[in-house]
Amino acid sequence: MKVYIEDLNFDCIIGILDFERETAQKVIINLSFEYDFSNKDEFIDYSKVSNDIENIMTEKKFELLEEAIIYIENNLTNSYKIKNLKIKISKPDIMANCIVSLEN
Repeated sequence: MKVYIEDLNFDCIIGILDFERETAQKVIINLSFEYDFSNKDEFIDYSKVSNDIENIMTEKKFELLEEAIIYIENNLTNSYKIKNLKIKISKPDIMANCIVSLEN
């Protein structure tokens, strides 16, 4: 099975600029992963995965998107039996003329 979580968005502290350390900004996270589904008792609760990501991002207050992606990737792969995890984090409001994103 392949799970997609798209356009998960919330505000958090992320970035290295002074104003980014003081005021939460919107981030958008898209991810996908695969897992082996053999019976209904072994499913992955996508709402828990979404909550885990939001809690990590709001608690850790990462400076770099790179750090956030690596941390989330390690956390999810250690917490769930998933494979082929892809994560994209976007900061839609950091620049006036574009959306900045990073993807693993």
